[in-house]
Amino acid sequence: MTDNQENSTPSAGDAEARERIAAPSPLEQEELAKPARARVSDAPLPEEETAGEKLERKRDYLDGFLSEKPADSGSAEPAGDIHDNVVAALKEIFDPEIPVNIYELGLIYGVEVSDEASVMVTMTLTTPHCPVAESMPGEVELRVASVPGVRDAEVNLVWDPPWDMGKMSDEAKLELGML
Repeated sequence: MTDNQENSTPSAGDAEARERIAAPSPLEQEELAKPARARVSDAPLPEEETAGEKLERKRDYLDGFLSEKPADSGSAEPAGDIHDNVVAALKEIFDPEIPVNIYELGLIYGVEVSDEASVMVTMTLTTPHCPVAESMPGEVELRVASVPGVRDAEVNLVWDPPWDMGKMSDEAKLELGML
């Protein structure tokens, strides 16, 4: 900076710079007129409707809602939504010793969904002395019961037929490096 620029008085260039500023200064803000506040009392009143008109409006609204039949989920069929959602929930449970979910590991022998949306899961564990023998069936029951549409869930823990590596899916074998 030169001495001339430091000691200069405001010039026409400064006025132009002030005009390019987007926001007004605090003093200029006070001078600006504030817009009127919106008030509930200023809102237009709705047109009065008779009780018959109001009932007819409500009836029209409910007619479409009540006449629509619920979609059949096909819950008793293996390809039903509830069955698929239960299987998806089971695939989120992992054996703590093996990095594979219990469904792909072959621990789930069957998933049955009744017409009333009760779910029965038949499962086993890798061994009767499995460290999660006490907690795993309870976790499976809780997860299955939390699936939307399931009325209640039951887990049947069986030891016959015993689990072996042949029950694992190809995905599980690949994950464990067995393929």
